[in-house]
Amino acid sequence: MSATTDRPPAGRFLLSSPTSCAAPTPAPEGPVRVVPLVVAAVLAVAASWYVWASYGGKFGILLVLGLFLGLALFHSRFGFTSAWRQLIAVGNGEGLRAHALLLGTAATLIALIAGTGAGLFGATPKITASPIGLGLFAGATLFAIGMQLGGACASGTLFAVGAGQSTIVLTLAGFVAGSVFYTWAYPIFTGWPQVSGFLLADHVGWWGSWAVTIAVLALIVVVTRVVQARRTPPPLDAVPTARGFARTYRGAWPLLVGAVVLGVLAAAVVLVSGGTWGVTFAFALWGAKLLQLLGLHPETWEFWQASSNAKSLSGPIWTDKTSLTDIGIILGAAVAAALAGTWKIRAEIPWRTAVAAVLGGVLMGIGARLAGGCNIGAYLAGISTGSLQGWLWGLFALGGTWIGLKLRPLFGLTNPVPSDGVC
Repeated sequence: MSATTDRPPAGRFLLSSPTSCAAPTPAPEGPVRVVPLVVAAVLAVAASWYVWASYGGKFGILLVLGLFLGLALFHSRFGFTSAWRQLIAVGNGEGLRAHALLLGTAATLIALIAGTGAGLFGATPKITASPIGLGLFAGATLFAIGMQLGGACASGTLFAVGAGQSTIVLTLAGFVAGSVFYTWAYPIFTGWPQVSGFLLADHVGWWGSWAVTIAVLALIVVVTRVVQARRTPPPLDAVPTARGFARTYRGAWPLLVGAVVLGVLAAAVVLVSGGTWGVTFAFALWGAKLLQLLGLHPETWEFWQASSNAKSLSGPIWTDKTSLTDIGIILGAAVAAALAGTWKIRAEIPWRTAVAAVLGGVLMGIGARLAGGCNIGAYLAGISTGSLQGWLWGLFALGGTWIGLKLRPLFGLTNPVPSDGVC
């Protein structure tokens, strides 16, 4: 995430200003925000009950998994945007090592699920390799630039909105707008040079794929430790706001705990749905449905003529896997933020920050569709299933992060330096 959604170094989990990379001022632990908690909890329970009763257990469980994803993302402040920014700016690899644990956990469990063909509700895992080409490279780069300007990644946008961050609402609006633009301009974005995807399991089996993935992740851990030892950047962990059992619902969770929980939940999505966890397709779907409500006809666009896309657009969002987990993340994060005493809408947004938020969201919306996914649907899902797409997405995202860091000062957004503390 960005400075807006990062883990502060001390005190309770405050959401720091997106215009500064200095450590936020610690504040006393706040009381539980009762009204936001009640509203979010009622909405979460009502939505889960409605989906389960109306559309079945599979879809109800996916929404509940989204709720737990939102809780875990908020309480651990699990960073994708910030991890890459910290690595590029000051050589801090702690966030990337947390990624390695998340990816390794998910890869292990997905190998078990896919290797045995296990699945609930008849959802036999369908793991395929996405194409590799110019769209992937350009999309991952654009997405990473957008992350640094918009203040959050795809999952970070959702949990920050649930936590009441007004700036990230603008990022989400831009995200939806960029996704809709891509679907409208789809003919322009098709036909770019690409080759067939590469799924390691197709060549060495699921356990061979798992072994190679774990070995590469272990190498990343070693390399980032060596780099960090030379540059000695500040640590990322936050001081917990509660002790004992209360820490599970008040925070802060250790970063590595968040990584394991998120890895388990990502695998659970595969177990229940048969497909990997994704985030950004829902933004295109929501935007198209909004246009339909306004009397427009996106269903006539080429993108929505594809059979699977047409089925999603014609059906209710309550049967769309990505929409269910996305809605769950927003509601789960709202519950978590209210329990932690940090839920609060902040209305004052510097105009340059607002412009950066919208622009970053637009770039992420276009980039995610170009690349066939975001930090979740391409990076996490790709690497954890042994798809070469995931590794290449991460590589080009690092390049996009470097560009994004160069652009941030134009919008009044500062970058980490060792003397700043965590940012």
